[in-house]
Amino acid sequence: MKTYRALAALLSYPDQALLDSLPELEALLPAQASPLLRELAAQDLLASQERYVALFDRSRALSLHLFEHVHGESRDRGQAMVDLQALYEQRGMRLVDNELPDYLPAFLEFLSLLPQEESRPLLGETAGILRALGERLAERASAYSGVLAALLELAGEPGLRKVAASSCAENAEQLDREWMDPQVTFGGPQPVRFHRKAVAA
Repeated sequence: MKTYRALAALLSYPDQALLDSLPELEALLPAQASPLLRELAAQDLLASQERYVALFDRSRALSLHLFEHVHGESRDRGQAMVDLQALYEQRGMRLVDNELPDYLPAFLEFLSLLPQEESRPLLGETAGILRALGERLAERASAYSGVLAALLELAGEPGLRKVAASSCAENAEQLDREWMDPQVTFGGPQPVRFHRKAVAA
């Protein structure tokens, strides 16, 4: 589905190619992504890049690496990475530039290669992570929360809870505390897993 690829592009580090493609992406994206499209179109590229880094690269709680929220730095994460990469390779997808397989934009690119009856359940397995990310972004009044809301809708899952935006801007000390938080898990005692059996051979 082209929609998955368009959402993957929005969740990637912004560059000039992304800005140039915004009119084309707009036709492919759900309405929830419109606020982010408008921000990217109106904002200076360097400012967009700085905002992206401040959100996703400095806070463990907002990491776009899915297994970070499931396994933290445990050994289980390494095996999960191997299994997910094998799943990609079964469909002819090869990661580039040392990209990790659990990076959410890479996962969405993979889903775009699958028929909907296979992609939707796989996306649904990540719903707990997507919802937590979306609500944390909403608390920061970030337009990126709309992208996570769109993904939940595509997965056929309940949307984001309405949360009040935090009145205090994050500072470096708060980000450090988030990074040192214990391992985060979602969806009860069983961690999110990507099963090979969910994709036809």
